[in-house]
Amino acid sequence: MSLEGIFPIDRWDFNSDTILLDLPDKDYDLLLAHSREEKYAKGEIIFREGAKPTGIYYITKGTVKKYKVDNFEKEHIIYVASSGELIGYHAVLASENYPDSASTLEECTIRFIPANEFLSVLDQSPELTRRLLKTLSHEFGVLVNNITIFAQRPVRERVAIALIVLREKFKKEDQPGSSTVINLSRDDIAKMSGTTRENATRFLTEFKNEKIIETMGRKIIVLDVAKLVATANYE
Repeated sequence: MSLEGIFPIDRWDFNSDTILLDLPDKDYDLLLAHSREEKYAKGEIIFREGAKPTGIYYITKGTVKKYKVDNFEKEHIIYVASSGELIGYHAVLASENYPDSASTLEECTIRFIPANEFLSVLDQSPELTRRLLKTLSHEFGVLVNNITIFAQRPVRERVAIALIVLREKFKKEDQPGSSTVINLSRDDIAKMSGTTRENATRFLTEFKNEKIIETMGRKIIVLDVAKLVATANYE
């Protein structure tokens, strides 16, 4: 079931997958000319907060979490990126160290684009520059939305929202019509919802009892997305 008309998923999605979509062939080829394909196992670090950026990353397969670690060594997931999205380009554009960390949630294939090549293409492509500016502006709105939700929403609603977002992120474009399996640990769901593992597990059990989701070990399948959206109570 599509979320169109029942949940504003664009307020949770950075939309960086649109940056390279239908980019003029000349610009696209130039951007990827000196890139290299890298394979990552599940749980591998892509880059760490505070490190100097050497390039940007184009996810061609899999899902990645972006997160920050607080002074108490507690991890907070701020975004989940999936196939087609770019990550790491904020630091390159700002000539600053990475403001967050990124690691894989499953096996991933990612193209690494060296920073100097990325910046060189920007100098030559007004269209790519325009798209990046538009995406950066949208991302600011997404982050403000996230902060507001964490400050004002009960945990049950935050867990429901996290599941809605994850359902979209784990969709397999090559398997239309099939059930989307959210393969994520309870710890990561808690970190994304801004709560404890115990709370996340409790609400997942409630959703299961209410026939909203089905679980198979750590795997979660949303059975009734309309009911999940109603539970999220987001307007």
